[in-house]
Amino acid sequence: MPTRRTFLSAAALGAASLAAAPLVAQAQTSPGDVLPTRGPGAATPGPLPTNPAGSRKYRPTSRVGLGCAPIGNNWAVVTEEDAAATIEAAWDGGMRLFDTSPWYGLGRSERRLGHVLGQKPREEYVISSKVGRLLTATKETPKVGWKDPPPFDYRYDFSAAGTRRSVEDSLQRLGIDSLDIVLVHDLSPDNGDMGERWLEYFEQARTGAFPELTKMREEGLIKAWGMGVNTPDPAMRAIEVSDPDIFLLACQYSLLDHERALEHTFPHLATRGISVIVGSPLLAGFLAGRDRYLYGSQPVPPDSEQKRARAQEIVQSHGVDLRTVSLQFANAPEVVSAIVPGSRNAEQVAANVASMSVDIPAGVWSDLRAAGIITANAPVPGAA
Repeated sequence: MPTRRTFLSAAALGAASLAAAPLVAQAQTSPGDVLPTRGPGAATPGPLPTNPAGSRKYRPTSRVGLGCAPIGNNWAVVTEEDAAATIEAAWDGGMRLFDTSPWYGLGRSERRLGHVLGQKPREEYVISSKVGRLLTATKETPKVGWKDPPPFDYRYDFSAAGTRRSVEDSLQRLGIDSLDIVLVHDLSPDNGDMGERWLEYFEQARTGAFPELTKMREEGLIKAWGMGVNTPDPAMRAIEVSDPDIFLLACQYSLLDHERALEHTFPHLATRGISVIVGSPLLAGFLAGRDRYLYGSQPVPPDSEQKRARAQEIVQSHGVDLRTVSLQFANAPEVVSAIVPGSRNAEQVAANVASMSVDIPAGVWSDLRAAGIITANAPVPGAA
């Protein structure tokens, strides 16, 4: 059994980071290692940022949450002990938004999350989960990307009945009586299981999942619904045929790739009062030094490696680290209601919490613009 990791507080991690080595991918020695948070302010982290009240549509209060795919064993096996420590570290660090899915570990992420959060006051946290895949017990677990998956098979179902069943199943795994946010999951052309058939599934959702989720919102079973997708087209279609509240857009707004979102996706959503949860703001760990990109679904593009290397040089010259700059950048637009970086251990959580308290010098942003890393109109922290 792996040795239990020792939790480092955000303050201790930040203090130790001030004299740390520069950010380089080669510094990593195992999948769970974290690179140190660097920059003024990291040693004395304050409270995580929150959203202002008064939005027309539902927004989670916390602007920084925990992405719970890693505790479903997406990159490596996470022990029950480490999973619980990860969730507890998020809670202790001030995170109150937890994003999960039945798909994450074939139910494992939801069960682990419910085990810990079941001991917390329900009114103090927000749960975001998803619909679109129904799980059934099996003796022959299908081949999936999750490590050491439990004995469940899955099928796609975006009908009204399937959506209701999925929500009820999630409630049982989580051990709660209502969900805050429900997202129609992976209904997107990049989903290899669907390919071009995603349009057929979208039509099923248009007549099934979308109106059923609206009904659940009216019943009070959920507070908000939307889509959780990795490409913008499904979200754009959804707002034309339904009334969603919030979208989780993964790998669509990051330090290295944000122009399309700023020019097209975000303005369309903002005009309808729809906010965005930025999923995978570190591009599945690429901006934290990992050699993977877009959930490992494709090789790392050479130009992205070059942009990352140049961005590292710039931020290091100002005494801060690339993960910190990337997280705060993704959290800056007004349409963004939260970011949910994933973590598989307490140290990763502590590093992300510390990063949100760093005072990033203005010169970082001007130098990144001058180098063409970020666009001229990209919002940055502290700007009017």
